[in-house]
Amino acid sequence: MTVFPLTGEHLALDLLNTRPTVGDLIADPAGLAAWLEAEAGRVGPVGEVGPDEVAAVRVVREAAGSALAAVRRGERPPGDALRALNAALAGAPAHRELVWGEGGGLAAVALRDAAPGRRLAAELAEAVADLLAGPRVAEVRECEAHDCALLFLPANPRRRWCVASACGNRARVARHYAKRKESP
Repeated sequence: MTVFPLTGEHLALDLLNTRPTVGDLIADPAGLAAWLEAEAGRVGPVGEVGPDEVAAVRVVREAAGSALAAVRRGERPPGDALRALNAALAGAPAHRELVWGEGGGLAAVALRDAAPGRRLAAELAEAVADLLAGPRVAEVRECEAHDCALLFLPANPRRRWCVASACGNRARVARHYAKRKESP
């Protein structure tokens, strides 16, 4: 079973975090299916995950990474990244439909008419677009641990690590041992 180091951030960041410093957590259908399961309730149903879905999602992820890096530097995103994201968005246009929920109450559900891979890519590209064009894009941070490249949106302005109990703890332990080494 694949373990994802950080989920529950903005969906676009969760997607980018599937490529940590080592490896690719969604390199194959099993990895993507596991990630979609970890994101249950945040991503629409896909059904069977195959190579087409993996390829479509990886295109969105790569475009999102270069676009976000540019925007965080205050620069214009690369044209190929914007074209890839816009193509994913256009590949499965959404329309909203009102449905009565099982527990009562009305909900507006986004429906997309396209093959599963294109629907998934469009949904993820929409999350990327929301992040890139949103007010919090400048707040996106990279974990300060030397061996981590995960991204997060801090709820607390003092947050420095993706996961305090993992990267933060390793940093504190390393600092402690460094101080002990310096002491006579």
